[in-house]
Amino acid sequence: MKKQWWHDKVAYQIYPKSFCDSNGDGIGDIPGIISKLDYLKELGVDIVWISPMYKSPLADQGYDISDYYSIDPRFGTMEDMERLIMEAKRRDMYILMDLVVNHCSDEHEWFQKAVQDPDGKYGNFFYIRDRKEGEPLPCNWRSYFGGPVWEPLPGHPDKQYLHVFHKKQPDLNWENPEVREEVYKNIRWWMEKGLGGFRIDAIINIKKKLPFSDYPADRDDGLSYIGNMLEEAQGIGDFLGEMQEKAFRPYQAFTVGEVFNAKEEEIKNFIGDDGYFSSMFDFAGTCYGKSGKGWYDSRKYLTPDEYKSCIFQTQRKIGDMGMISNIIENHDEPRGVCHYIRPEDLCEASKKLLAGVYFLLKGLPFIYQGQEIGMENMKFTSRDEIDDISTLDEYQVALDAGKSEEEALEMASAFSRDNARTPMQWDAGENAGFTTGTPWLHVNPNYTSINVAAQKDDEDSVLSFYKKLARLRKNPVYKDTLVYGECIPYLEEEENLIAYERAGEKRLLILANLQKDSKTVALPAPAEEVLLNNLKIVNFTDETRQEIALAPYQFVVVEIL
Repeated sequence: MKKQWWHDKVAYQIYPKSFCDSNGDGIGDIPGIISKLDYLKELGVDIVWISPMYKSPLADQGYDISDYYSIDPRFGTMEDMERLIMEAKRRDMYILMDLVVNHCSDEHEWFQKAVQDPDGKYGNFFYIRDRKEGEPLPCNWRSYFGGPVWEPLPGHPDKQYLHVFHKKQPDLNWENPEVREEVYKNIRWWMEKGLGGFRIDAIINIKKKLPFSDYPADRDDGLSYIGNMLEEAQGIGDFLGEMQEKAFRPYQAFTVGEVFNAKEEEIKNFIGDDGYFSSMFDFAGTCYGKSGKGWYDSRKYLTPDEYKSCIFQTQRKIGDMGMISNIIENHDEPRGVCHYIRPEDLCEASKKLLAGVYFLLKGLPFIYQGQEIGMENMKFTSRDEIDDISTLDEYQVALDAGKSEEEALEMASAFSRDNARTPMQWDAGENAGFTTGTPWLHVNPNYTSINVAAQKDDEDSVLSFYKKLARLRKNPVYKDTLVYGECIPYLEEEENLIAYERAGEKRLLILANLQKDSKTVALPAPAEEVLLNNLKIVNFTDETRQEIALAPYQFVVVEIL
């Protein structure tokens, strides 16, 4: 693996609508982000990915873009954006924007022109097909947000268009070279403004299996999970390689792909030394236990051993092929501490333990806003409290499956994207210090006890522990080992223990006891020094320091001989 400028960095994701509101309108904005850059720098952050701030009707909270060259007025101005890039550079930080090019908004100029003339130039920017009442759809794929992927074209009852997400997000036709050139032109335009690169949204979906065809129905709606089509789609590398060559490589852009289902034999093509992207996220833990029937049939929590299996599977698969990006949550997932830690085990110590386990794996660590203070899921008491369109669909899927409203709400509380989108909890004041106005989404009631102000000067807080993790990863003595060293699982069969060695210039052993009972662990070599510990005690049980008694929920990093 060739060494790159971004390998030793720490990344952070901002969901701008919920991060920091500077003008009291209840919506986070770019000036609010600028005001928190020093906070991020102190946390140890180098790369900041910001979810979409382009002009948008917000049918899918900004992932439906109506103008790729404009900042939505809700978030500020282009001058604000340019100032953000400049202020980040002053702090040796890099800004990533979201590249959302599988689809655009139905309010985008291209789609509006396609509606005016479906058989003209812009009609070919999308997948538009003939439609006759009573005849089958071109295919029976199910949209990610529920229902068929086909929608009648406005003003044209004899036409229909494809949308694999919301009906207000028509899919762009990547088979059309004019579409691809428009995408590359936009990427270059933003890179010229000084961006560090992009996070690439939903990119696997740009390649469809053509001609359109049905797959076996997997629910009572007669539709089929769209992943069945993606398994058969061939040739996405032609598009991604072209994008890399024409838009990313000339700028040495850092790019990280949202890639859920790359085939194992293709991973090197995605993130190898000459890959389409710099990195891609590890979603093994995210996908584990999910059911094709819907959230109501999915696993709410992973056991420590299941999580251990997920992360080690990825580490073995990637090896030295490239640099994976490690996460425990993002804007599309529930809070990591509520997914990877069982309710009976959730506490300050276990939150730090989870942070340490994922952060020190081989790969680039991403922190999602609020993760660094241990923010938790919401508990919905009414359907009216739900904003997310995906959650509303899954709520209805649960009801249709015979679940009660209470059961449907319980699953919404466990999996909703709203969990990650509640306002950032800055302090114990009104609205958690997020806004002086009325927040666009309910603040989690636990903000009075879980907030930045309460943790920033507390050496034993979750926030302080994340800072210690970042400092350790960047420490010149251990950096090469933690960035490039091999990840070697240790005592894999030991229940509720997650342990691995990072082996390079130094030998570091990471130990995590995720249970309410103590556990004695024999070390593979004598301990030389304890580098990090989430508790105040360390109990070596022998004079050679080759055995340690881990307290409940204890996490330690030990340098071994």
